[in-house]
Amino acid sequence: MSDAEDREPQPGPDRDLSDPTYRGAVADLLGALAYGELRAFAQLAKDSELAPTLAHKSALAVLAAHELRNFTLLTDRLTSLGVEPEAAMQPFVEAVDAFHERTTPSDWLEGLVKAYVGEGIAQDFYREVANYVDADTKALVLTVLEDQGHSDFAVSAVRQAIDDDRRIAGRLALWGRRLVGEAITQAQRVGVERDALAGLLVGAPGSGGADLAELGRMFVRLTDEHTRRMERLGLSA
Repeated sequence: MSDAEDREPQPGPDRDLSDPTYRGAVADLLGALAYGELRAFAQLAKDSELAPTLAHKSALAVLAAHELRNFTLLTDRLTSLGVEPEAAMQPFVEAVDAFHERTTPSDWLEGLVKAYVGEGIAQDFYREVANYVDADTKALVLTVLEDQGHSDFAVSAVRQAIDDDRRIAGRLALWGRRLVGEAITQAQRVGVERDALAGLLVGAPGSGGADLAELGRMFVRLTDEHTRRMERLGLSA
């Protein structure tokens, strides 16, 4: 759900899945993504109940089905690696659930902004991590994170609502600012709480990774992408 799909994908580094440390890192990455997709599916299904029209309900149902398809792709890959999907997801349940509990939308529009802005930051983070995995894993991650129309749908619906009532823009802008802080906190927590996954970013013996300066630039990119999303919604970041 990011506007960052125009970045030209590059092949991932030559990494060996027979290496148990690297294999564990890939399992962590796919497990974190899988649980994120599962929660996104549940959230979209819930949000569809708040949608004001049948057309909006239908659109969210289609998007929820896409999240479920992504979940299946990820769990199938985990199974093919000899990893139990539930075991791979479990370490990330607390962090992801905490994010959703702290950012429960109060209405339909806040739900759309959360799906577009909050989830978008998390997905941008996983795109950054994908730069440090093998080409096949990177291709799967980018496929799962590919925008299937949610961005355009969210932008159109929110902008129309603002056109109808300019007073809601301020409330939604404040909500978006809250989401960015919570989403970056979630990304940092996911990235550092698992040693194998953190090793993808900062490197491990015999493998490359980002230095502290690059990690800083990464979070700047996440924030910049957030600003662009807010602008597309017609909101101030």
